[in-house]
Amino acid sequence: MSTVAVVSGGLDSSVMAYLLRAQGHSLHLLSFDYGQRHRKELDYARGLAADLGAPWELCDLHAAGMTRFLRGSALTDSSVEVPEGHYADESMRATVVPNRNAVMLSIACSLAGSIGAGAVAFAVHGGDHPIYPDCRPAFVAAFEAMEKLAMEGMADLRVLAPFVEVTKDAIVRIGAEHGVPFERTWSCYNGRALHCGRCGTCYERREAFALAGVDDPTSYEVAA
Repeated sequence: MSTVAVVSGGLDSSVMAYLLRAQGHSLHLLSFDYGQRHRKELDYARGLAADLGAPWELCDLHAAGMTRFLRGSALTDSSVEVPEGHYADESMRATVVPNRNAVMLSIACSLAGSIGAGAVAFAVHGGDHPIYPDCRPAFVAAFEAMEKLAMEGMADLRVLAPFVEVTKDAIVRIGAEHGVPFERTWSCYNGRALHCGRCGTCYERREAFALAGVDDPTSYEVAA
């Protein structure tokens, strides 16, 4: 199946891309610049495409002026500090970009329809559920139903979320089984030279490797 995979350059979407390829999907990778402060992740997404030998496209919402409609999140608004601590903490709600996945998936579905792909895929996982409403199974099912109406007569797209009920440490184990180069993935919301080791996504990344029993190749500013 030809599949448009939304990839950020992060651990989850990189593992998803490797998994889909192993399952026989013909991949077309799509990334988004939405003004995120950790925009350097896009370099890792480009590298992922090169590793997989897959076409890659960048949708630049930032250049299109969309960033001003996504304000108020620690990921897109420099006036909001990136919270530190565990990913499940209430403070992590500051990292929510309202409706982000719906925006990105809508564009991914448009691309899929235009190139004749049969599916779009994104890498939300079970640990996202407490904080992000657009990462839950109900959202995935509702979005797929909406797109089938929107694309009726043009395409019958599936919306794939292979990790929606999977834990982060299980994703690391899947990645290890498929030879994912974890050192060429980026998670940190601060987007500095090294992973900070303090923000929620760094905390989650480090914890996932430990729980999975897989060596973490990531260089952090703060040691465990």
